[in-house]
Amino acid sequence: MFVTDGQQELKSLREPDAQAIGVVYDRYFSEAYRYALYRIGDQTLAEDIASDVFTRLLEAVQGGRAPQSNLKGWLIGTASHVVMDHLRQKYRRPEEALSDSIPDPGSSIASEVDQREQNRTVNNAYALLTPEQQHVLALRFGQGYSLEETAAFMNKKANAVKALQFRALAALQREIGEVDYE
Repeated sequence: MFVTDGQQELKSLREPDAQAIGVVYDRYFSEAYRYALYRIGDQTLAEDIASDVFTRLLEAVQGGRAPQSNLKGWLIGTASHVVMDHLRQKYRRPEEALSDSIPDPGSSIASEVDQREQNRTVNNAYALLTPEQQHVLALRFGQGYSLEETAAFMNKKANAVKALQFRALAALQREIGEVDYE
């Protein structure tokens, strides 16, 4: 019988040691980070969220609640929950980021202003999407997952994911298309 790496890692987590946890961390940290970065857009915060995912994995393993069938799915699902928790908290207490007010000496002010405005426009349009639409875009474009992998993570059929992705991209285009940069 063929045993996948994920199945081997799940087996090693049932009797955890530092080396087994390190292997899982090394293999999946970048995926959790990319997912969080795509959803949040802040590198430092994405690192914190990815680290929190692995803290929760350790707590689950120690509590006897380790993932049983799909480690990668469990980690991305947990990352999704942590991102949603952050977004809820951010919505309740909005903050102004300091980095937007500090100019980058390597770029011109005009190009930086244009880039910030475009980023702000895209982020605002992205924020108007439903959480499910944000999730599908994060998995497809942020993580680079195939349609089938995304469908498996979201417990949907591939055609439903394709339709959801199409509606999300159309909604983004409508929002961004209404903006006049002049």
